[in-house]
Amino acid sequence: MKKFLNSADSFLDDALAGFAAAHPGLSVDPATRVVTRAGGAVPGKVGLVSGGGSGHEPLHTGFVGAGMLDAACPGEVFTSPVPDQVLAAVRAADSGAGTVLVVKNYTGDVMNFRLAAELAADEGLRVETVLVDDDVAVRDSTFTAGRRGTGATLLVEKIAGAAAARGGDLAAVADTGRRVDAASRSFAVALTAGTTPAAGRPGFDLPEDEIEVGVGIHGEPGRRREKLRPAREIVRGMVDAVLDDRPVERGREVIVVVNGLGGTPLSELYLVYGEVAARLADRGVRIARNLVGDYVTSLDMAGCSLTVCTAEDGFLDLWDAPVDTPALRWGV
Repeated sequence: MKKFLNSADSFLDDALAGFAAAHPGLSVDPATRVVTRAGGAVPGKVGLVSGGGSGHEPLHTGFVGAGMLDAACPGEVFTSPVPDQVLAAVRAADSGAGTVLVVKNYTGDVMNFRLAAELAADEGLRVETVLVDDDVAVRDSTFTAGRRGTGATLLVEKIAGAAAARGGDLAAVADTGRRVDAASRSFAVALTAGTTPAAGRPGFDLPEDEIEVGVGIHGEPGRRREKLRPAREIVRGMVDAVLDDRPVERGREVIVVVNGLGGTPLSELYLVYGEVAARLADRGVRIARNLVGDYVTSLDMAGCSLTVCTAEDGFLDLWDAPVDTPALRWGV
């Protein structure tokens, strides 16, 4: 393993210290490991909080800022934040209007965020939860009951974040997040495994001439192993898996995210996007908005994920709303 490390044990704290130095407009509490806006909770605005294991950056800390999250709580690499950490994030984000928790559907995240919500309720804080479960590759695994939460998390945080910034109440912001999740589907392919600092070796073995089809963002197995094929054929399978699970009518508009998993050059991601655009055009689907790049990663895994979100009523307007975070910025 070759990584920039002081030690595996201090990896998260060292990374957060660097994040704080790079982004003085945000506040990082080293005791609770909670990232917030430096100015604190916005008076009268519904708070938006998310979090999960580290290793997926810029998710979630990179999406704290105006128009998206009010607070994020990163756990150790691929490990859920503990309930007390999530509770600290809720306290930091709450301005009296309530808080929406955006939770990826992994067993540890679901359990710890649920406990945190119960603790918050005991303190008189109002909390709603949006569960993200967009991955069509597998249903039920050793990590989840139901679908895994993956690339649509970005879409939920952006669109629900815009709804909160515009003054939506707690129920409306939570409903917006749930609608985005329901309209989104994702599928990922890995070319190589990621290497966790603590383990010091790849998370799984993948022969040089094989790919993992339907991989999870922690390296969980997908649907099957296949021989490496031309990108056009791989992408066709990804697009078809997404649209077969949630068909999109011909002529409908969608938001598309081609997301790198941490170790894929941007040139390859653009190649993939070109193939995605061509395949969607073949199926009569119109791309209204897109993102190409690293947004929901898996350390240094080579591969990519595809997320397609049907542009339901109001989604594009909220997507286009101003956002100012370390990893996503426009309209400001």
